[in-house]
Amino acid sequence: MKHNTTHKFATLTALAAACTMLLTTPALAAPDSVTASVPSAKDSSQRIIRRAQPANTQSGAQPIPVQSNVATPAAAATNSVANESERATRVYQRGPITSTGIDISQGQLRNIPTPQATISDISFISTVLIPTKRGVGADRLDVSLLDHFIEDVSPNARHYPPNFPNRSQRYYTREKIKVLADWIEPFASAPDASYEVLIRAAKLNGMGRNLDLGSDYAVRGGQYIDRAIKAQPDSAEANFLYGMMLSEGGGFKEGQKYLDRAVGLGYTEAEQSLAQSDLLSDRRSEALSRLRRLEQKVPDNKVIRQQIKLIEDGKYYIWDLPAPDINVSPNSINQTS
Repeated sequence: MKHNTTHKFATLTALAAACTMLLTTPALAAPDSVTASVPSAKDSSQRIIRRAQPANTQSGAQPIPVQSNVATPAAAATNSVANESERATRVYQRGPITSTGIDISQGQLRNIPTPQATISDISFISTVLIPTKRGVGADRLDVSLLDHFIEDVSPNARHYPPNFPNRSQRYYTREKIKVLADWIEPFASAPDASYEVLIRAAKLNGMGRNLDLGSDYAVRGGQYIDRAIKAQPDSAEANFLYGMMLSEGGGFKEGQKYLDRAVGLGYTEAEQSLAQSDLLSDRRSEALSRLRRLEQKVPDNKVIRQQIKLIEDGKYYIWDLPAPDINVSPNSINQTS
């Protein structure tokens, strides 16, 4: 009798321990067939997202529902914990990458007209490369945009006083001259700078002087054009620029010899600058005669006719002509080549 009592007590103790395990364990570890389905680090098309598990659960184990034939509240609680743990596992499926908004390129939206654009006035700027220094094998500098700008604004700012169609264009031109003059300065200030660099730096600084950007522009412009003439003494353009800068700055006698040399080299505009110098030196008749002779040599030059008219009307600045229309965009101020 005592043996039977002891055997029953042991059986009840084992049953109680089993129930305790069922109540305290949230889930069993997943079998090998389940864990094998988890993608490896090399196959990252899917990834497992889990909620945080208690510290006593196994790391990386996927919970599965627990089957129990005992219809007790403890078994129901165990199933509830296992189901919640199973729902905690989510598999992220990689889908197509889409941008926000609506793609209107595939069709026209209702009540919204399809945008249309036309392109006109297409122009191209020729590429211009110049040597940075004298001698063979020097690095080459792309001055395509610089040359295009100088050609565009020279009729407005090359001579004094400058003339612009409106204040905005004058302002944009001033600002871009600042940018371009600063850009070419390191090349022009080099002791072995090429003639091509010096002549462009002189043009920019000369226009800066005419636009009242400061005395530094006048000084640099004179220095650069003087070095350019020393590099190429027979350059008609360099002699004209130096003579023009001197005469329009008040140095009529100093500038005349350079202008005369440019005229002898066939530079038409130098003759017009000589007429301007005559006019400011109170030699109106000489200025008028000079321009009339030049008109006979260059009959297609309409500017000369306008300058003759200005002198006949008693004006003193032959470059004070109606401003040619230009289009210096504010977006191009910081663009350099």
